[in-house]
Amino acid sequence: MSIETTLQRVPPAPVIAGGFTTLELGQRFDPDGFRTRAESIGYGVDERVDEPGEIAFRGDLMDIFPAGADHPVRVVIGPDSCIRELKIYDPISQLSEQSRESVTVGPASELIFATGDHPELAAMRATSMEERLVALYGSMPSVFDVASSACVSIAEGLEGAPLDRFLDLIEDARGARQEVAAAAKPLPEQFYLSRQEWDFAVRNRHGTSLAVSAARVPKFFQRARSGHQFAEFVERQTRSGVTVAFAGEASALQRADRLLDRKLGRRMREVADWPRIRSAPRGSLLRVEIVLDEGFVDEQSGIAVVAAADLFGHALKANGGAATSILEPELRIGDVVVHEDHGLAMLVAVEQVELAGQQQDVVRLEYRDGASLLVPVDEFGRIWRYGSEPGAVPLDRLNSDGWLNRRKAALRDIDRLAKRLRDLANARSSQPAAIIKPSRADLARFAARFPYTETPDQAAAIRDVLDDLSSGRTMNRLVCGDVGFGKTEVALRACAAAALRGKQVAVIAPTTVLARQHYETFSRRFAGTGLEVAHLSRMVGAAEARAVKERLRSGQVAVIVGTQALAAKSVSFANLGLLVIDEEHRFGVKLKQALRNMAPRLHTLTMSATPIPRTLQSAMSGIQEVSVLNSPPAKRRPVRTILAPFDPASARAALLREFRRGGQSFLVVPRVEDIDPVRLQLNRMVPELAVKTAHGEMKGRQLDEIMVGFADGDGDVLLSTDIIESGLDVPRANTILIWRADRFGLAQLHQLRGRVGRGAVQAIALLLTEPGVELAEGTRARLSTMIALDRLGSGLAISQRDLDLRGAGDLFGEDQAGHMKLIGAGLYQHFLQRAVSLAAGGADTDKQLADINGAGNGAFPDSYVNEPTVRVSLYARLSRMAAETDLDAFGEELEDRFGDMPSEVADLLELTRLRIAAADLGISKVDVGPEGIAITFRKKPVASKWRFKNAQGFEFRNGRLIFRPSIQSRGSGIDAVRSVLAALRAGRSARRRP
Repeated sequence: MSIETTLQRVPPAPVIAGGFTTLELGQRFDPDGFRTRAESIGYGVDERVDEPGEIAFRGDLMDIFPAGADHPVRVVIGPDSCIRELKIYDPISQLSEQSRESVTVGPASELIFATGDHPELAAMRATSMEERLVALYGSMPSVFDVASSACVSIAEGLEGAPLDRFLDLIEDARGARQEVAAAAKPLPEQFYLSRQEWDFAVRNRHGTSLAVSAARVPKFFQRARSGHQFAEFVERQTRSGVTVAFAGEASALQRADRLLDRKLGRRMREVADWPRIRSAPRGSLLRVEIVLDEGFVDEQSGIAVVAAADLFGHALKANGGAATSILEPELRIGDVVVHEDHGLAMLVAVEQVELAGQQQDVVRLEYRDGASLLVPVDEFGRIWRYGSEPGAVPLDRLNSDGWLNRRKAALRDIDRLAKRLRDLANARSSQPAAIIKPSRADLARFAARFPYTETPDQAAAIRDVLDDLSSGRTMNRLVCGDVGFGKTEVALRACAAAALRGKQVAVIAPTTVLARQHYETFSRRFAGTGLEVAHLSRMVGAAEARAVKERLRSGQVAVIVGTQALAAKSVSFANLGLLVIDEEHRFGVKLKQALRNMAPRLHTLTMSATPIPRTLQSAMSGIQEVSVLNSPPAKRRPVRTILAPFDPASARAALLREFRRGGQSFLVVPRVEDIDPVRLQLNRMVPELAVKTAHGEMKGRQLDEIMVGFADGDGDVLLSTDIIESGLDVPRANTILIWRADRFGLAQLHQLRGRVGRGAVQAIALLLTEPGVELAEGTRARLSTMIALDRLGSGLAISQRDLDLRGAGDLFGEDQAGHMKLIGAGLYQHFLQRAVSLAAGGADTDKQLADINGAGNGAFPDSYVNEPTVRVSLYARLSRMAAETDLDAFGEELEDRFGDMPSEVADLLELTRLRIAAADLGISKVDVGPEGIAITFRKKPVASKWRFKNAQGFEFRNGRLIFRPSIQSRGSGIDAVRSVLAALRAGRSARRRP
């Protein structure tokens, strides 16, 4: 345990122990009782369980994400009220993965109330966790009280300066709270141990001092022939009498065992725990199922432990089911939506109405002046999410011409855009680019210098980029990955591929500091390859800049890293083959186009954590290829994000906490004129910290020196404007305070938050607002997005939210609001995809499913899916399905997520299957009546083909095909429609045969 942890008091042990429950197959289960108990131990009821501490109930299913678990669990309840299945599932795709015999559910909070008795919780929301715990439990024990018989051993040196730092921080917080808090409020000494209590606890337990003499184990996975190196290490150690134990999960143990059997002809003996490792004969070769971050060699005890991470790298798992493309956001109650025929409205409710004697789900859309429209579920395909906040846009009047005129204008512009895109695509395909394909050996040697294991998404993106470069077509790819998710490595592989084939590469970054950091990274990776890397920005002197330009012109420089200085007329290339644009959202459209024009048929790779709406829309429309990095690096933790009014005591505590754990902090203000008053306040709050200042009005070289110096460790706090948002890498920085966060945009806030938390240390972002000032509703919604999307990999989701709020703009122009504002992002995307397909001579993607009337109705009953928002989302997804394979997968997902399908859901899916089949036959509507079935086709030319149909029971009348069975069908309406469509499909096949 760390000193910081042992200084904190803990809830009473009986309370924590009583918070654990084990769920087992066959066990009797009471959903109501379990829900009450789960809420009392900190679980929150949600419609979708994808984060620890959440729980959801849906009929005979319960989803729960146990605190501390790696995956959520789906509990399936049988008709006898016993647990029938326990399945872990993927939190992103929501699909089950593996079965379990039992699952332990522990408390999701240290605040554990008596079951059903927590009325005081709401009143405590505005207080700190420490205050809540003291208020609930009163006197709290320490770790030493709970483990009263344990012997305490302390690593050498920890009782000196490290202990003093934490105790001083506690005292600072206590003093600051004393100044601003009421005397009745619990103070830190009630939650933390004092120096006297610490000394007493340690002294009474005869604490010993431990001298740690272990050495590190080599990182075999970073070396060439890692398996061979590992086998040599094992042979060398065991021959000298050292016991070698390999530690990891079962699958890693098996891999390592097979490797050693192949290399050395030896197998590892399995042991259960550390005492058995210590008691094994010297020179033993063992394996133990324990997960460690890294191994060690303890010469004193003669034991070497190799962790699986040392041999294979840290185990990584892709965000399973996470989209590698960009998807339409789900519809939710309260969203502003757009109906293709009626315009902007608010989706206010899911209701049930009686139609043709049957209950059917409908959604109520509310228009201007309170007018309502009820939309049946089979028309959901015509409803699209608009995206703006309610109240941010005027709703349309029902049955007015305003919407139709806007839609017509937008469609005209979309058609023009589609033609330009077709011309662009034709130009790219008619002028093939050079094929860039280096030798595998050269590229493998370069890749071996990467000191980490590639994430699954990283590996996929690298493959995509290399395939693009070798395809003979001009690459135009966006790599969208969150801050620190490995975009630079993808760019490095692309640059190596181009440079190794004799092509020059230009890498452009938005700031001199980021350009310098990239230059150092690229120089380090390309060292020893014989390829020169150069740097061009205002940090480079005039004489050196001239020399670099000359070597660039002559072809001596293989890779040039710089700022927009690379777009200057004085810069020319001998054989430019690849352009890499980092942080593309910081560059204007004209500059990016000028960069792309630096060479004909130039391969282009753009990178961004939060692409601008125009770029995001370009990728969504298929105009630009996109690779999404969803998998976080190993051990990376999300930045804890807190929105709160500015409080001097809290700000001081946060800055000192970072300082005393050996880190650095950022304090970012929105305007240059805020720098001086905030610096004065900083000097009063934390006079002991060294504060550096940086803003855009400084001279370039001075600014660069300050920021580079801070990155190198000069200073404790950097007070700056948002100039730091572009890629500044400060490894020790793990705290950021953003003053007046309401004055920043979403993408800015996300980039700023990305400046911290790049390692395994828990980072904190404080979004500070002006004390005593109520935020506007739209502003609070924007800042709440940062709180809601604080998980790893949320940059793309934030960009999609930004796209909702701002619109995408004209893909070829400077307008950032664009025609998307006229009709909404979802419908714009739909129309643009259709127009692009038609302009390229492809199929019309706007194929509406056929209407089927009178054959019965299906639905998602609330007894099956009880959350209205989830039902709306499912209806919307179902209405957009165009293939039976998608429908099959959807059905499997429903049974996995919600349990066995009731008849209403089975009918709904079967009706959708028939609607898809009818649409494939060119049918727009099927009417089922007591005497027959009438079929209406989408286009008259299609209907005319059926005039010559002589099949029994069919006739063509009044533009419709009528089917009158000779014997009244005794089956259901669904069966009758299925039979008719089968007959029509058979007739069409017969006509096609020669």
